[in-house]
Amino acid sequence: MTKKAERTTAYIIETVAPIFNKHGYIGTSMSDLTEATGLTKGAIYGNFENKEALALSSFEYNRNLLLTAIDHKLEFGVTALDKLYSLLSFYKQYDAFSLPMGGCPLLNVGVDAQGNNKLLAAAVKETIKEVEGKIALVLENGAKENEIRLPVPPLQFAKQFFTMIQGAVAMSTMTQDRKYLTNTITYLEYLIKQELKK
Repeated sequence: MTKKAERTTAYIIETVAPIFNKHGYIGTSMSDLTEATGLTKGAIYGNFENKEALALSSFEYNRNLLLTAIDHKLEFGVTALDKLYSLLSFYKQYDAFSLPMGGCPLLNVGVDAQGNNKLLAAAVKETIKEVEGKIALVLENGAKENEIRLPVPPLQFAKQFFTMIQGAVAMSTMTQDRKYLTNTITYLEYLIKQELKK
């Protein structure tokens, strides 16, 4: 692939990723994509096999933005508690972070793809598992270093923890009331102090 072709492909993905995320796979038309990119249908499909391949690349683009941000937050601080509080501070402002992406890619694509796109649904499921694994690793290392006490296995706690975060994101999105997000994150901060702090 030439440099120009690579740049065109990257431009298409960056431009259409928020559109697919906001309107869904079925809800995004070819005219939405040509209008946003300023390219013809032929130019877009010259870079992607079909709409499904473009939708998948778009999700992967948003997913990578999210995972990079989560990695950055989980690298912050010295102790496991520092890292978890850092992640929660990120999610307290998650609506602002995800707005340019067209909303939360896990929520939007995850729900949209369930009945109509197995590849996208599988990609979301894998991403959720990856995030849970990252949180579990922080918990596991914290327990090994004797920084925290874990009432349950690390992955079990991580799954419950992330479920509450994503549930808050969903409720906040559906009601257009960010209190669901901020109140849940405040509760999780309290929960960490009660359950994990030695």
